[in-house]
Amino acid sequence: MPDRPYTVIRGGAVLDRGAPRPRAADILIAGGTIREIGPPGLDAPQEAREILAHDRLLLPGLVNAHTHSHYTLAKGVAGNWTLEMMLNAGPWVIGGRAREDLRLGATLGAAEMIRKGCTACYDMVLELPWPSSEGIGEVAAAYDEAGMRAVVAPALADGVFWDAVPGLMDAVPETLRGGLARMRASPAEATLAGARSVLHDWRFDRDRVRPALAPTIPLLCSDAFLVDVADLTREYGVFFHTHVAESKVQAVAALRRWGRTLTHHLDEAGVLGPRFGAAHAVWLDDDDIRRLADRGAAAAHNPGSNLRLGNGFARAERMATAGVAVGIGTDTSSCADQLNMFEAMRLAAFTSRAETPDYGRWLGAPEVLDMATEGSARVLGFERIGRLAPDHAADIVFVDLRDLNYVPLNDACNQVVFCENGTAVDSVMIAGRMVYDRGRFATIDYDRLVDRANARAAELAEANAGLRREMDAVADVVGAFCVGLAREPYHVHRYVGDRAGGV
Repeated sequence: MPDRPYTVIRGGAVLDRGAPRPRAADILIAGGTIREIGPPGLDAPQEAREILAHDRLLLPGLVNAHTHSHYTLAKGVAGNWTLEMMLNAGPWVIGGRAREDLRLGATLGAAEMIRKGCTACYDMVLELPWPSSEGIGEVAAAYDEAGMRAVVAPALADGVFWDAVPGLMDAVPETLRGGLARMRASPAEATLAGARSVLHDWRFDRDRVRPALAPTIPLLCSDAFLVDVADLTREYGVFFHTHVAESKVQAVAALRRWGRTLTHHLDEAGVLGPRFGAAHAVWLDDDDIRRLADRGAAAAHNPGSNLRLGNGFARAERMATAGVAVGIGTDTSSCADQLNMFEAMRLAAFTSRAETPDYGRWLGAPEVLDMATEGSARVLGFERIGRLAPDHAADIVFVDLRDLNYVPLNDACNQVVFCENGTAVDSVMIAGRMVYDRGRFATIDYDRLVDRANARAAELAEANAGLRREMDAVADVVGAFCVGLAREPYHVHRYVGDRAGGV
């Protein structure tokens, strides 16, 4: 919390999404909440702390609707991987993580997001062999100490990747199957008990850091497991988050397994609802979108990851028009390479243009900014973030208008979405507290963080070298098999290439 009950920001320019020029305004903050936004010279209590914001554009904090902090130490490891090749590499990419590594990864991710104007995130984090209140608590503590808002959701499953892709294990030469056969999921009972302990023992302020549950990929879960997780979320009043039809391989596998789309199956299982969040949601048909909208569900659009892994183009505009609450996410460091919400916004706008020549259906800057703030807040379940308005959280990004991204300043909203890359972020306030102040972290020992992250990443790489050789030996088998599976006909098309010459 700030050291005084009142803070007043003077001399700033508040972004107006409906006008090319920002409006000069002062902002009065009481505790961590915006009390009033008014003209320059706004009355403030005499004891109010004053922050000068001349030549600063004031934005609502960006909200990252989907990421995974357990991958943060694996930044830059991915080559030309499909999603399934990345999952195959998982044992060596994230293997050997101790509880202190979970905390380190979350702190590193928080630092990158804060530095790039993000004030809240949805973190689906994997703790092995199953989630614990202590391990997930380390992740929550990292966000709490950094001053960042977060939803921390343990990733859950009662199956493994090799069970989820029909026929994949049979395609692997017998000489290479030994290590794969040893990879088994933890017992469902232990995983569910761990998830319950996370929810039951939660000790953090839920206005800042709250829990959720996240069956990682429905194809890695039995139907009974998914229903049990959904029951837990209802019992504790928390959100349910999962990857939905992220790749065509998943879409085809769902049809093979259930004879209907994944979204249809989740709906029939009673899993969809107002607390449900669908990450990626690429290979959806119109009926799938209608089901999400009818159930009040939300979707996290991750255009950077979808492009990086070759998963196709999600129809974010179609979902939003149908009534689905759409947020924007970065995904994680191993499949989108950076946790930069400015980049994610820009890609969300641009990929909408690849869907259709009808410019009336393209996502413009105001729509994308809404998705990355209030839309993502809906995915997280926070009601009063993502907007600069009275009675909303004082989560504010200060952008330097003298940065080249804004010279000349012609249309502030367009330039935030299409020109900004994070370099103009000068300061970041969360709940009325400066967590990043004129280029310096106020809540994170950045130099120590860099040293620890570099040292630990090197240690993990050495420890996982054997696993890497083992998984690398089957990587091309996985890639070729899954490309073949993706050649199967499907009733929707989410690639840019023409239907005859694509996969």
